[in-house]
Amino acid sequence: MKWLGRMAAIASKETRQLRRDRVTFGLIVGIPAMQIALFGYAINFDVRDLDAVVLDQARSSLSRQLVADLAATQVMRIAWQADSEAEFANIMQRGDASLGVVIAEDPERRLADGSGPVVQIVVDGSQPSLENVAQGLSSLPILRRHGVPPGGAPAMTIRVEYNPQKRTAVQVVPALVGTILNITMVIFTAGAIVRERERGNLELLITTPVSSSQLMAGKLLPYIVIGLIQTTLILVIGHLLFRVPVVGSLAELYAAALLFIAATLALGLFISTLVKTQFQAFQVAFMTLLPSILMSGFVFPFEGMPKAAQWIAQVLPLTHFVELIRGVVLRGAHLSDMPVQLGKLTLFFVVMLVAAMLRFHKRLD
Repeated sequence: MKWLGRMAAIASKETRQLRRDRVTFGLIVGIPAMQIALFGYAINFDVRDLDAVVLDQARSSLSRQLVADLAATQVMRIAWQADSEAEFANIMQRGDASLGVVIAEDPERRLADGSGPVVQIVVDGSQPSLENVAQGLSSLPILRRHGVPPGGAPAMTIRVEYNPQKRTAVQVVPALVGTILNITMVIFTAGAIVRERERGNLELLITTPVSSSQLMAGKLLPYIVIGLIQTTLILVIGHLLFRVPVVGSLAELYAAALLFIAATLALGLFISTLVKTQFQAFQVAFMTLLPSILMSGFVFPFEGMPKAAQWIAQVLPLTHFVELIRGVVLRGAHLSDMPVQLGKLTLFFVVMLVAAMLRFHKRLD
């Protein structure tokens, strides 16, 4: 039974080490508690209050009543009123509206003789699950109260923009660029400063004339190149295997990817200044990855989350990059059409980089 005693001794030693390691001990409780609380509230397929744009070509009392009936479902929130088809298309392309509603010029006649669609719901096909939301709207008896004749043409139809073939890969592959970059960049750099300390190189760096800003920039540059290579690889494989198009500008796509890579690397460096071992660095990095993936709109509808969860998601850089890359790749939008997302991503990069430099400067003291 000696082997039992030896195993018990090792287990006791490991337990004491874990108890002394406050970061690891806190994460043992903190990770499951935080994740279950966040995701239990955030992951929700029951979408409400989607921003919608309306193009009312009839401008009649009936058309206004139809728009009010759709808004009363609480599935959509009328955020925009377009005056022309060009303005309607521009709002959808910018990503300002997830759904669009087009009212025909003569809804009264179409309802009377069943000659054609009265309402057309336009769906942003670059986002997941929105078509199901539109299908649910079309099944509601909104138009029946206005006298739809039996056997006529459907009074409400659905049009999917930017992904007319309704292929899941078209929605997933562009967002995968951000997801994969988020995983690799944060993990790569989370252990950067800690690795120098564990290998005994930090003391050598302190004695050199390299400033903290130069050290941080030097740490980031190789990984920026790696991130751009990964971006290219994902886009090429996505195009060859899944025929995912790149509708917008490649230059703007790489500009957005470059900013996102810099932001995630800065986050990794900041994590590296918080911890003492590479193991702790990977733990903290992992704690940031799941919220980024599940709360960014990559898989689950962003609008389906409660407002508190949406505010938390706004702090995550992947949330804004997913909007940017889907806009450029699938909708053909320009970065100038999405200044809010660009601004938030830039602000995150600056805050994380400054925080990492300040914390590292304190370590030098």
